[in-house]
Amino acid sequence: MIGVSTYLEPGARWGVWELDAALLPAGYPRLVQRAGGLAAMLPPDDPAHAAQAVARVDGVVLAGGPDVEPARYGAEREPRTGPPARERDAWELALIDAALAAGVPLLGVCRGMQLLNVALGGTLVQHIDGHAEAVGAFGGHTVKPVPGSLYAGLVPEETFVPTYHHQAVDRLGEGLVPTAYAADGTVEALELPSSTGWVLGVQWHPEMGEDLRVMRGLVEAAAG
Repeated sequence: MIGVSTYLEPGARWGVWELDAALLPAGYPRLVQRAGGLAAMLPPDDPAHAAQAVARVDGVVLAGGPDVEPARYGAEREPRTGPPARERDAWELALIDAALAAGVPLLGVCRGMQLLNVALGGTLVQHIDGHAEAVGAFGGHTVKPVPGSLYAGLVPEETFVPTYHHQAVDRLGEGLVPTAYAADGTVEALELPSSTGWVLGVQWHPEMGEDLRVMRGLVEAAAG
């Protein structure tokens, strides 16, 4: 059972309804399912409940989404940084803490990787060019793994991946190691070798592609 964090959006529409909604792009549960797992949504909740939530799943995925609030890493908001999602930030930071404490396998996707870095004391670059196409359109580029890493064990070759982001890891969080890079030097994957669990963050969006290897790695770690 893989728990996936969700968006929390006001005024979402379906049928005749327009209501606040906990949302998750279908690519996430589909990728979990194709990789052999069962998917469960973990919508924003009281951070005090994070340990209970993590105890009921075998692995955690932090989904992509809005920019992490810069105050979380001691920075002022720059003009191109999006509006804060404070409830989601608080919940997902608590999920990270709970997963690391319990040794539950953890995968961060895009925002999820950035938040993992922030949770461990790192910082972010608030805007970079060249890692997103037009608004609402995924692009792509190649990432190169670092030999000997967890990520390289899953995907040993240089790979073309689906991307859509405008922020990136800057100063690394405590214990984190970069294990894949884009051609321009942007950190594209992070790992926590000192953890008692399986911990990986990727800057791209595996749920938008056909490669199952990263998610299969999480599901196998969760099943083990």
